[in-house]
Amino acid sequence: MTIKEQILDILDKTDRAGIDEVMEWLKSGGFFLAPASTNFHGNYEGGLAEHSLNVYTAAMRLRSTALSLNPALEQQLPVDSVAIASLLHDVCKADIYKEVTKKRQNSFGRWEEYPSYTVDYSNFPLGHGEKSVIILLRLGLDLTDDEIAAIRWHMTAWDLPFQSREALGNINAAKDKYPLCALVQLADGFASSLIEDTVRQYSF
Repeated sequence: MTIKEQILDILDKTDRAGIDEVMEWLKSGGFFLAPASTNFHGNYEGGLAEHSLNVYTAAMRLRSTALSLNPALEQQLPVDSVAIASLLHDVCKADIYKEVTKKRQNSFGRWEEYPSYTVDYSNFPLGHGEKSVIILLRLGLDLTDDEIAAIRWHMTAWDLPFQSREALGNINAAKDKYPLCALVQLADGFASSLIEDTVRQYSF
């Protein structure tokens, strides 16, 4: 199965209210073509979908480890919630990357053009995690409170405005209240830092 087919199959099996609308949006909204970043992990066409599947895979393995050490967590980490939060945490990125041509020096010191991406937030200029939550809710997905918290705070402190004590309090409270939040944060960092390619050239 392709990455696209795997993601759609996993989401379909959640049987969550609104998931059909989400899957249609993923197919038509650029999710499966977008990169995951411009200069870091998954910085190539299809990188966003690849990253999302990697986060899901890491999250499911971390879930198994967590339950083996603390079986009481099972009800707080249902499989469908792990799937939804991990696969959909970055839907905010589906429409922000634009293809551009940039210049760089090659190994001979000569300037050459190469295909790349730039970021354009103008279509729906909101924050990172909250934008993903809002998109999913607008599409009609029935999200639980812990899924909302996990998606909203998946960036950990990297998404905090440093001047906001309220935001810091919220992220700490979310991690304390919802184990899913900590699980998705760990899986996201694990996938982007340890699994994914950060130097691969763009492929079109």
